[in-house]
Amino acid sequence: MTIWVDADACPAPIKEILFRAASRTKVQVTLVANHYMKTPATKFVNLLQVSSGFDVADDEIVQRCKSGELVITSDIPLADMVIDKGCTVLSARGERLTKENIKSRLNIRDFMDTLRSSGVQTGGPAALSQSEKQEFANQLDRWLSQYSVGN
Repeated sequence: MTIWVDADACPAPIKEILFRAASRTKVQVTLVANHYMKTPATKFVNLLQVSSGFDVADDEIVQRCKSGELVITSDIPLADMVIDKGCTVLSARGERLTKENIKSRLNIRDFMDTLRSSGVQTGGPAALSQSEKQEFANQLDRWLSQYSVGN
């Protein structure tokens, strides 16, 4: 069982939470990124570096992930694809993305993309808050507890 991380956009505090969880629970965490990142010296965390290019890391995650695994991403199209494969998706802000909410999130994303392409300044996401980091850690712990019960 692997936790796949869309690592290029994953905030450092979230990666640190994942690294600690990997060491504590001995679950494999694989960061997928198109550039080198330093990872802790443990056999439970590794970096899969892919070539640069649009959606190359996303495509690699979709190709490698298996049903029941966890994918950490805030990329809505990637989340949609891995949900279809039976994966659990958790955003860096601690939100579970599911079959029930992903289509509305895709619609919002597409609408915002249309606004941006027409010149409207939509701004970026707010900085990651302490409560969002805590929610991520709580959701991760819930998934890890379910994973350990299943094994």
